[in-house]
Amino acid sequence: MRAVLFSRVKWKLIVVGKPALAFAKSGVEEYLKRLRRYATVEIETIRESGPEENGRRQLQLSESCIRIVLDERGKGLTTADLVKKVEEWQMDGSVKRVAILIGGADGHTEETRAAADLLLKLSDFTLQHELALVALLEQIYRVHTVLKSEPYHR
Repeated sequence: MRAVLFSRVKWKLIVVGKPALAFAKSGVEEYLKRLRRYATVEIETIRESGPEENGRRQLQLSESCIRIVLDERGKGLTTADLVKKVEEWQMDGSVKRVAILIGGADGHTEETRAAADLLLKLSDFTLQHELALVALLEQIYRVHTVLKSEPYHR
């Protein structure tokens, strides 16, 4: 049985561009609200400035964090795989901050991908960044409900 009451892992999502679509804005707000009882989640948006500058800024903002870079070339994890990874981070105690980098329309540079501790794909489909943000927040929420043995994930 899992005994995680509140995540010691702080999540920082570094996203190119603010959500503009109504469904994305409301989805982000909803999942941030739900996540408050489980974990600290911060979203930092940066202005679209081309892949090189976007990557430079994202790498700068994610210093001293475990870096997860969302990319279609990344490894596909199941929710259960992500639960195990987060549980390991919490039990280990050495991982305090996880930064997830979501690129713009042109994706990430090779330099940004190479700096990742984990190159992750959310889907075999290429996802628009606003949709990827909502899906990612939902998965982080789902992970925490699993860790608390709450019924949402069923």
